[in-house]
Amino acid sequence: MAEQLDVDRLTTVIEDFNTIFIRLPSVRRFNFSTLSVLHTLSRKGPLRLTGLLATEQLKQPALTSLVAKLEQDGLLQRRPDPTDGRAMLLSLTSAGRQIVRSRHANRVTKLTHLIDQLTPEERAVLAGSVEVLTRLTEIAAEDTP
Repeated sequence: MAEQLDVDRLTTVIEDFNTIFIRLPSVRRFNFSTLSVLHTLSRKGPLRLTGLLATEQLKQPALTSLVAKLEQDGLLQRRPDPTDGRAMLLSLTSAGRQIVRSRHANRVTKLTHLIDQLTPEERAVLAGSVEVLTRLTEIAAEDTP
């Protein structure tokens, strides 16, 4: 079965889809790094800065600066780590969670509009791919050191 899959084409298609998907219009514009931090904290938080560094493609000074700005903007908060009083945990505030929720809802609406233009057969194939993409995401998470 793996021989039948054109992984090069699949990679290109995923890249093209991601390019479109991350640019689906949203209510409020943020740069990619800001959105990545907000979404990471939404799914994996609260995290220490070191934990966030492991997921973001930023160097520590840039991430530290971004975290300070997000805290100043009221989108995330720091609080002492209960397991280590010297460390701080970063988590979203209600305003930060609202941004993530509204962006998700907006993407659902936009993606629904696109999916509605598919044939019933194409929608069935797409529905079947959800579990496969979920499994690939799980495998990738397990492979990450």
